[in-house]
Amino acid sequence: MEILDLRHLNSTDLRPLMESETRRWAQRMAWDYTTSAEMVLRYVDAKILPGYAAMEGGRASGYAFFVYEGSKGVIGDLFVAPGPGAAPGTSAKPKKPGENGLEEKLLTHVIETLQQSPGVSRIEAQLLLHDEGSIVRPFMQNGFRRWTRLFMMKSLAEAAPRVVRTNGTVPAAASLVNVEIRKWTEQDFQPSAGVITASYRGHLDAEINDQYRGIAGSLRFLNNIVRFPGCGQFDPESSLVAIDRVTQTQIGLLLCSRVRSDVGHVTQVCVIPEHQGKGIGRALIAGCCRHLRKKKISALSLTVTSGNSSAVALYDRLGFKVEHKFDAFVWEQAG
Repeated sequence: MEILDLRHLNSTDLRPLMESETRRWAQRMAWDYTTSAEMVLRYVDAKILPGYAAMEGGRASGYAFFVYEGSKGVIGDLFVAPGPGAAPGTSAKPKKPGENGLEEKLLTHVIETLQQSPGVSRIEAQLLLHDEGSIVRPFMQNGFRRWTRLFMMKSLAEAAPRVVRTNGTVPAAASLVNVEIRKWTEQDFQPSAGVITASYRGHLDAEINDQYRGIAGSLRFLNNIVRFPGCGQFDPESSLVAIDRVTQTQIGLLLCSRVRSDVGHVTQVCVIPEHQGKGIGRALIAGCCRHLRKKKISALSLTVTSGNSSAVALYDRLGFKVEHKFDAFVWEQAG
């Protein structure tokens, strides 16, 4: 087995591995990964995707890639072909930390490359397909911090639950009298960036994703969600904003993408601090679910940091269930 620079390969070399990964995304996350896989293969053919591939007997058995975003490196993906005897789209059996030898080798190469890259002072990674704790060793040995993230899903075939506060009372609708919920438009880019920045100021998620810390970064985040298929096909019809009727300013946001023809995914939902606790987030999610049900969408998923207890509790009350847990990692250069 040898580890090669991805730029030594072409799409023909990598396609069987990508097809296996696409099956894995469908089985584990109910995502259609086809568009993302084809985009990766185009970048491989163009020799512009940095990363590594594990080659065994002339065939690619695993790969990992990363991207540079200014002074930051982002580990975009890691996948290793299922072991012998595994059913299509699955691994042979769940592995404990330290047993994922090939994954760890690929990650070590990627981490070393990024940490030694001139000008890179921060590295982020969220690898959704990998169970919490399964690939921690290369990260922790190289000085990364770690957070647990939850992948949650809700069936839209069920009736909308009657939301009750922890004290047993039903929230009054009066708090939303001065709030308008409407569809997201292209003109909402700039105000949405402001909402994201304000919502995550001092928040633990801004530790995980530094794009949330400023307007420029939030605009890059929005552009990636709306323009590129990494988190599915953006669905403007099911994406919503909350407007304060008194000030005519945006105070909340929900972005939704289609990750499969019949499955939606919330890529962002936030409300600025002074308007939190008024039921706006719940109203945004309920509105999104209504739009998706009209389109015969069967399920809606989202991710949330486990330490964000208020959000986790809300999603639980709204009928979202934890499907699996994964890790987020961040490294920052000392000094």
